Amino acid sequence: MIASPTASTRIILDTDMAMGVPGSDIDDGFALALALTEPDITVEMVTTVNGNADVESASYLTGELLDRLGAPHVPVVQGAAAPIQYPDKFRCAPEKVRAEFGHRRPRRGYAASELAKQAAEAPGELTVVAIGPLTNVAAAINLDPAFARNVKEIVIMGGVFLEHTNVSGMPGEFNFWMDPEAAEAVLRSGAAIRLVGLDVTLKVQLTREHAEKMRAGASRFGSFAGDYTMGWIDYLAVKNPGDPNAGKSCAMHDPLAVAAVSRPELLTWKDAHVEVVTGPSIARGVAVADFLTTDNPPQPNVKIAVDVDADAFISHFLDRLSSV
Repeated sequence: MIASPTASTRIILDTDMAMGVPGSDIDDGFALALALTEPDITVEMVTTVNGNADVESASYLTGELLDRLGAPHVPVVQGAAAPIQYPDKFRCAPEKVRAEFGHRRPRRGYAASELAKQAAEAPGELTVVAIGPLTNVAAAINLDPAFARNVKEIVIMGGVFLEHTNVSGMPGEFNFWMDPEAAEAVLRSGAAIRLVGLDVTLKVQLTREHAEKMRAGASRFGSFAGDYTMGWIDYLAVKNPGDPNAGKSCAMHDPLAVAAVSRPELLTWKDAHVEVVTGPSIARGVAVADFLTTDNPPQPNVKIAVDVDADAFISHFLDRLSSV
């Protein structure tokens, strides 16, 4: 069992923020809100990466949410604009996003350099919570191989470990699928890593009723988040017409990775050895997990969340967000 932190944990949140773009997932925004409201967490910096949104949009949207959450002092540093293997996937921010949210520019610098620098200046003190593709984290390891030793821990929302999924031709989970070469590099780095995968995060759902209450609230973040949550649930209903539950709720994937830092007892953990399928394969991005059950198992390189107390998490999540 992993004990809850006894003192404030300093984190850098690495995100492909999309809350604020219609038809894009909204859980990154809730992960940032949860991290800022957790008394056991201090958010030192937010770094952005290409994923759910292009990296420019992710930077603008992160700045917007930090303002709405009353944390304009938290620096935002922009990172990788495309995956390692396919730089042609570079995208620019839509004009609408730039016009509406581009008033706060990210700090000068590059996310991978900042990750390596911050970890080197405070070895053993910083936890990286990575809730997007792992391009920035892999680049930090390339810049400074000591980064893997300098970070206290890397907590990752990524992968599927207990079941198989294949959604719209994408095997596995989006963050690993988007940049599997980066994911594999991070898993091979020797860093202390915990993985919170899709099969567990799908158990924690924010309902339409929750979103309505947020939308009706007076806070700058709550009403904004409620609007986009309702839009995201509507989008899921249209995209999944054969699923009767698609229009009722949406999963809080990324906030569960934040809770893994502040409330690890809400999850059940197992040691494992994980590798990711890379290259131009039909299984690109699939995580292969060995739970060390044979008489000659490989060395563990991660701890994986294999279950969650979903009711307790949602109760904690809503309680913390009631303050913003």
